[in-house]
Amino acid sequence: MKIREVNENKKQYISLLLLADEQENMIDRYLERGTMYVLEDSNVKAECVVCDEGNGILEIKNIAVDSKNQGKGYGKALIDFLACKYADGYSILQVGTGDSPLTIPFYEKCGFVRSHKVQNFFTDNYDHPIYEGGVQLVDMVYLQRRL
Repeated sequence: MKIREVNENKKQYISLLLLADEQENMIDRYLERGTMYVLEDSNVKAECVVCDEGNGILEIKNIAVDSKNQGKGYGKALIDFLACKYADGYSILQVGTGDSPLTIPFYEKCGFVRSHKVQNFFTDNYDHPIYEGGVQLVDMVYLQRRL
């Protein structure tokens, strides 16, 4: 397994990016300013994009594992990689996600705790309702992990 930074043509991974954020113009808001990594295990299995949000906070803007490879530890491996790589420069690793039974338990298992939420984020910023695990996403829930 190898994790490498992607500096050019980040959109070549659009199919993975869209797994985590299903509206391309929302991805465009952070993709170029963010640092992108892909995890390879014979081929690309997962990706993530992180952005410096100031005040010692590094935010995961997008993280996705190819659907055929979910549940195999690739997402956790990316988070552990980020925590190690950025521990000296940041005090908090943060992620914003929908209040979904599919994602919140994953982040909590990776050491994140709920921090705050942004009311109506998904209904205000996306041009269509987003459902995950049968639940419509309305508020953005932020979780944080100390580095």
